[in-house]
Amino acid sequence: MDDVIERAVLRVIESMHENLGDQITVDDMARTAMFSKFHFSRVFQRVTGLSPGRFLSAVRLGEAKRLLASTSLSITNISHQVGYSSVGTFSSRFTSSVGLSPSRYRLLKSVTAQSLDDGRARVAPGPAVTVRGTVTSPLKDRPIFAGLFPDRILEGRPVCYTLLDGPGPYVLENVPEGRWHLIAQSVAPGYEDAVRHRPGDGDALCLARRPVTVGPDAGPQLADVELRPMRPLDPPVLLALRDLLSASDPARTGRPAEEEEEEEEPDRPALAVCPARPADALTGGGRY
Repeated sequence: MDDVIERAVLRVIESMHENLGDQITVDDMARTAMFSKFHFSRVFQRVTGLSPGRFLSAVRLGEAKRLLASTSLSITNISHQVGYSSVGTFSSRFTSSVGLSPSRYRLLKSVTAQSLDDGRARVAPGPAVTVRGTVTSPLKDRPIFAGLFPDRILEGRPVCYTLLDGPGPYVLENVPEGRWHLIAQSVAPGYEDAVRHRPGDGDALCLARRPVTVGPDAGPQLADVELRPMRPLDPPVLLALRDLLSASDPARTGRPAEEEEEEEEPDRPALAVCPARPADALTGGGRY
């Protein structure tokens, strides 16, 4: 039965990609899956970790990232092509999810460690713990991003994050109380701009997700994570991590020289930065 459900969910995800310019409803998706509306919503959430509407929003923004990076289409045309009738709404949702406005993403294609830290709220009073563990990955010598997010999708500013040179131990300090999702990602060379699994990718894009709960009386927590190849059932990666996941010299990323100089940063240890922002500030609130 699980195979039947997964195939049904995959049909819906494929239909999303094929019809992004249309106004797709949950009823439409349920008909594609050949399930009742309410049963479909439950099984879709169970299989992907997101509601159908939230997944569709991620697919729209993931395609917008691809079009901004690979075409000269105007931002207005791209917003309409991926199903937004309002350019303002598109720009707001893109910025909160990707970490850059559409125009900045077209220019830079990546956030920096500094931009993730800038403007963060001070750590709120209250209990905070250390989360540590080991990250394993089939990509042995590739950088790894690991962060805590409010939802099971790599978008928006993380609550805490760390950057590793490769598989091994990690530490997230001053993790605030709450229910978070630890998400880690690593990519093979040449796949830094990819947002989802495509046929033939193999293990070029690797991802791990696991829940982490920090209670009022929690002590240090151990949370090991094992990266696995992304699947079509995984939501697109929206936070623009291209440069953070690249082991190459920034001078070879195609970034304009003046931007390289402006955003040059000192070496940083593989230790967490934990802004502890409220969840709605991290992701821009609930929006589809």
